[in-house]
Amino acid sequence: MSLALVSLMACNKTEENPLLTEQNTPYGVPAFDKVKLEHYMPAFEEAIRQQKAEITAINTNKEAPSFANTIEALDRSGMLLDKVQGVFFNVLEADGNDEMNELAEQISPMLSDLSDGILLNDTLFGRVKAVYEQRDSLGLDAEQMRLLTETYKSFVNNGANLPPEQKARLMEINKELGLLSLKFGNNVVAETNAYQYFVKDEAQLAGLPESAKAAAAEEAEAAGHKGEWMFTPKRTSFTPVLQYCENRELRKELLTAYTTRGNHDNENDNKAVIVREMELRIEKAKMFGYDNPADYILADCMAKDHRTVDAFLASVWEPSLAAAKREAAALQEMLEKDFPGEKLQPWDWWYYTEKLRKEKYDLNEEELKPYFELNNVRKGAFDLAHKLYGINFEKLEDMPVYNPEVEVFKVTEADGSLVGILYTDYFPRAGKRPGAWMNNIMSQYIDAEGVDHRPVIINVGNFNKPTKGNPSLLSMDDVETLFHEFGHALHGLLSKAHYKTLSGTNTPRDFVELPSQFMENYCYEPEIIRTYARHYETGEVIPDSLIRKINDAGKFNQGFVTTELLSASILDMDFHELTTAEGLDVNAFEAQSLQKMGMIDEIIVRYRPTFYNHIFTTGYEAGYYSYTWSAVLDADAFAAFKETGDITNPEVAKRFRHLLEQGGTRDAQELYEEFRGKAADPQHLLRRKGFIE
Repeated sequence: MSLALVSLMACNKTEENPLLTEQNTPYGVPAFDKVKLEHYMPAFEEAIRQQKAEITAINTNKEAPSFANTIEALDRSGMLLDKVQGVFFNVLEADGNDEMNELAEQISPMLSDLSDGILLNDTLFGRVKAVYEQRDSLGLDAEQMRLLTETYKSFVNNGANLPPEQKARLMEINKELGLLSLKFGNNVVAETNAYQYFVKDEAQLAGLPESAKAAAAEEAEAAGHKGEWMFTPKRTSFTPVLQYCENRELRKELLTAYTTRGNHDNENDNKAVIVREMELRIEKAKMFGYDNPADYILADCMAKDHRTVDAFLASVWEPSLAAAKREAAALQEMLEKDFPGEKLQPWDWWYYTEKLRKEKYDLNEEELKPYFELNNVRKGAFDLAHKLYGINFEKLEDMPVYNPEVEVFKVTEADGSLVGILYTDYFPRAGKRPGAWMNNIMSQYIDAEGVDHRPVIINVGNFNKPTKGNPSLLSMDDVETLFHEFGHALHGLLSKAHYKTLSGTNTPRDFVELPSQFMENYCYEPEIIRTYARHYETGEVIPDSLIRKINDAGKFNQGFVTTELLSASILDMDFHELTTAEGLDVNAFEAQSLQKMGMIDEIIVRYRPTFYNHIFTTGYEAGYYSYTWSAVLDADAFAAFKETGDITNPEVAKRFRHLLEQGGTRDAQELYEEFRGKAADPQHLLRRKGFIE
């Protein structure tokens, strides 16, 4: 059935649409269980109509422009649209299908038109500008001044000062970029789902852990290949093969499948999408007087311009690459014993790293996994948040969810008052995009009557599904990812902003990863590991001997890890420092970029362009460096605890919670220095990675 027909058949009465009426749901969460495909389009149409009416009311207000009737009114507009988007886009990313993808392609231009219609509205900008120009005489508090400044900058940075013909062109660019972003992401999902590799002879899986074989056998049976083993380009599927499987050709096959997604000259190829995105981003940047997209994007970040980012990345790149070269030499020696005269390849790195880890530290990842049962790890993260911030987590039953695998938790203060609601959705499925993320379903804000609307937050992952014989068992990397995304969730949950525009994770991109990466520090600390690492069969707490091995190996392979990450960051910057996309050959450009940075052949960049969702779909363009930039902040922030001798020091935790609560209400550098008493010291990061003594 076409979506046009679905739309015609959709309920006409507002009361029939759960997205447009107040539902009697616990804590006011969305009625996911009642929302159907046909509800979305009417809900978007009505929500867009309402926000347009709200903007018209601001523009036609007879009173002189003021902070209340213009800036606050603008921030409080679009509440219904926020609700509808919070449902649709979270479901689209985590449990989507072809019909939702088709619907998204219709909705994206509508949202682009709405945004442009607001930000390029001369009357509205005139009112915003009038308030901004008298800002110093209005007696605003710090948060109000921040909202006013950020609102004014948002209009200017999105074209309010452009001449009419350029405004019209900007609207065309924004609309096309929105559609290209959807197409890129859909292509990556389609490529990931299309590839299935079946192994018929178990001997080809020598070395692969039994748990990984069991998962592959279940996947094969579900695909109609009982008695075989199926592997896909999803990390939970191919990573164990890279780490443990003796079959070098199978390792090559699966890594190649993963790293060539979107690069097959077929209907899902992303090279042309990238070229067009870069053409439009460059054109847009030049409209605003910037030579390249990077400088246009970075103007509102802590880094400010591409030269600062390039210098920062170079300062970390040199010690990282030197460490990676030393690691490669050690792995080459091991490879020589198995394949005399052969050169180490990217599909060998993880395999020989595991062997070397076992040799140097007597540490086997499979030995650890039985202690990292998903529910226990999540509880450990919850217990840590309680220890740091005094908050509590209670699982809620019979909550409306969009998929039966989703779980819901109520988060409260020690006095029982509501902090927020947390959804978790941890397992891969066909309609879920790769990776892990945090999103707002409903943002925190304080309304005009002074009511604090508490947030609804979701953490999404792609961890190992339980099998017939085992629960979901995580690797140490998975544990780190869970803590990371939980850090983002805490940033959203603890928010105490007045304005939705400034609440939670609405911060500069090179600051937003601080709360998430800060939490990663804890999952390696012995006193925290003991709270969540219990053997799933015996309940035994992880032995101290294994904890020592984990920490002894903490600096192991950091050259690879950091080089893989930084190379993606540099590649991102190289794309966005382009001043023209004429003649751009994506594969040749990638090769040139890697050659320029001196990347070694034994390592593949973490995200090759054609599946680089961060920079071509999710808003991290010229921003992937922020993970490393924030790593400097998080290492320094954790040092504030370590220096006291107590990693959960109540006074330091109180100061860090205050930082989290502020969201984007303050300048990021000012906020951090208020917490720490000084600027962040990058030595803490280099020391943590073992690059300096």
